[in-house]
Amino acid sequence: EVAADLFGSRGYARTSIRDIAAAVGMLPGSIYYHFRSKEELLLAVHAEGVRLIMNAVNNALREAPDDPWARLEAAARAHLKGLLTGGKFSMVVTPEFSRQVEEPLRAQLIDERNRYEQIFRDLIAALPLPDGVSPSILRLSLLGSLNWVPNWYRENGEDPDSIATKIIDMLRRPLDPDMTGAL
Repeated sequence: EVAADLFGSRGYARTSIRDIAAAVGMLPGSIYYHFRSKEELLLAVHAEGVRLIMNAVNNALREAPDDPWARLEAAARAHLKGLLTGGKFSMVVTPEFSRQVEEPLRAQLIDERNRYEQIFRDLIAALPLPDGVSPSILRLSLLGSLNWVPNWYRENGEDPDSIATKIIDMLRRPLDPDMTGAL
């Protein structure tokens, strides 16, 4: 958790193994007993962050109804809650964070994120979309919207469930002729 906090708050380049070791009261060399490198430590932190959000999404989907739009909304809610309440790990799983690191490490972070996003690919593939709608653009629009929320979210403002529902509604209304009414 300490490494996640430091990577998230300072950035990858500005966080050293020395910083992490000092924060947990270890000698810098002791960290190398557990991780061969700073890169390996980041991969472990990122994997844990993705695992936490993926578990939340999968749990939400187990309880979601069979309706494809309701399932997508349940996943969106869980994803957003994971980002907003995931604590120290949430900053490390954002696309913005992966831009801070160089190749080939960036490619490894993106590969892991892509495995997670397969959940959303499958959910969107199940939607009754009109001809001409790009499932990949819909997925990227949804995840881009959800992933940007932590940049403007305020705890005393609208709750995460409501935000996720409104994002789904804004994407769904133009695509579903059965949707009527105001947002």
